[in-house]
Amino acid sequence: MKAISLLGSTGSIGTQTLDIVAQNPEQFRIVGLTAGRNVELLARQIRQFRPEIVAIRAEAMLPELKEAIASYDQQPILLAGEAGVTEVARYGDASTVVTGIVGCAGLLPTIAAIEAGKDIALANKETLIAGGPVVLPLVEKHGVKLLPADSEHSAIFQCLQGVPSGGLRRIILTASGGAFRDWPAEKLVQVRVADAIKHPNWSMGRKITVDSATLMNKGLEVIEAHFLFGMDYDQIDIVIHPQSIIHSLIELQDTSVLAQLGWPDMRLPLLYALSWPDRLYTDWETLDLVKAGNLTFSEPKYEKYPCMGLAYAAGRAGGSMAAVLNAANEQAVSLFLEEKIRFLDIPRVIESACDRHLGELCHHPTLDDIIAADRWARQAVLAAVDTGVASGKQATLVSMG
Repeated sequence: MKAISLLGSTGSIGTQTLDIVAQNPEQFRIVGLTAGRNVELLARQIRQFRPEIVAIRAEAMLPELKEAIASYDQQPILLAGEAGVTEVARYGDASTVVTGIVGCAGLLPTIAAIEAGKDIALANKETLIAGGPVVLPLVEKHGVKLLPADSEHSAIFQCLQGVPSGGLRRIILTASGGAFRDWPAEKLVQVRVADAIKHPNWSMGRKITVDSATLMNKGLEVIEAHFLFGMDYDQIDIVIHPQSIIHSLIELQDTSVLAQLGWPDMRLPLLYALSWPDRLYTDWETLDLVKAGNLTFSEPKYEKYPCMGLAYAAGRAGGSMAAVLNAANEQAVSLFLEEKIRFLDIPRVIESACDRHLGELCHHPTLDDIIAADRWARQAVLAAVDTGVASGKQATLVSMG
């Protein structure tokens, strides 16, 4: 039985991971849980899965959580705040830690888990995007496994099983196109928050759904693929595939192309990250190609999705630039969801922050450098909004990429 700790248990990744654990009680058990502030759901999860240790990031919610579970026969260790989440990540005999925390908040707990010798089921892409220069050496130093748990990188990982060293030629990431794939570019000026958080294929959180609408999620996945699989940016392509049946592809040196297919269901990559190298039987709906129907593909338009170009440029710039890109995007999306900026302002303020960082780029960042770049980028976005960059001023990072 594999012992698991789950960071971000009340989010989309977390609840689906717990569905897998509930369906496979002979295979998995929960050691630790962390959540942001959803006390009611976290309390139900504690009752069902009986973790040894639990942390809630919102420290003010700890008394409410204590009260909610006061009648339980089995009481876990209760912690709060970032320090509490980090302690859960490194705690006990969990062999695998699932990182389902959204955003750069997952970086420090993931590093703590790696340093404690735990394998990582990586559902938090920001860990590698912002912290790749620090995280990868730690993975090698501590001899742990970094197993992708998101759909696209899991697909690549699955396709690579049995491929000899040096056999990979190109990675092809598929993108649904998000909420506005069928909108003309000129109509995007009319986008409202309610429009951007309606994904046509996947059920995800608000932030990642907006990232899908801007295609920043795919740009971030390009950077993550670079770190995970050691490919140059010129060898990582994006293709729009509206049906989300092919989850990504690899091209081998002899031009053979391998793909992983399945219904849009995040449980499959999560299950594979937990069970690898084994394959566990499930009673989930099997893929029917006739039912799936036509599978179509198109080239993404950079003029419609400028965030995609920003991500490639930031990845090629290297060093601390990806951390700035990621933090700037998190801040910009937050402002959009709060209706403080418009949809088309998102790439403008991100580009402004990245452009300002060019002169201060750290080519070999430490963890402290990455944390400082993250903090700086968030302030840079707020400053860009205050100075009117969101009104249309353009920066230069893409041209320099």
